[in-house]
Amino acid sequence: MENFNNAYMMLPGITHEELGYLQQATAGLDENQQKYFYNIYSGKRKSPQDILLFTLLGFVVVAGVQRFVLGQVGMGLLYLFTGGFCLIGTIVDLVNHKDLALEYNKKMAFESMQMVKMGMGY
Repeated sequence: MENFNNAYMMLPGITHEELGYLQQATAGLDENQQKYFYNIYSGKRKSPQDILLFTLLGFVVVAGVQRFVLGQVGMGLLYLFTGGFCLIGTIVDLVNHKDLALEYNKKMAFESMQMVKMGMGY
């Protein structure tokens, strides 16, 4: 189990909050289940740096890209058609990019855990 805590540390841009959440979520899993979880989760998660880059694109190219990447299509369309709420929403997302990534990653951890439970049959 210890080797997976180290594997989580290698995820790009991982925060202490996310690491603690992952450790708590996977505490009851055996080694095979943790491998399965890690493979699923690492493919789904977004790093805060990626969200920051997509948010910066909102200033230059198209507002709302970060919301589409996070799976928030409705908010993405709203940002797109309003110019990121006249750039105010884009600035707020720029400041809160770490929170947006953490919220998204928690959802992905939950989905990954559900897939592990279904796939491993426990």
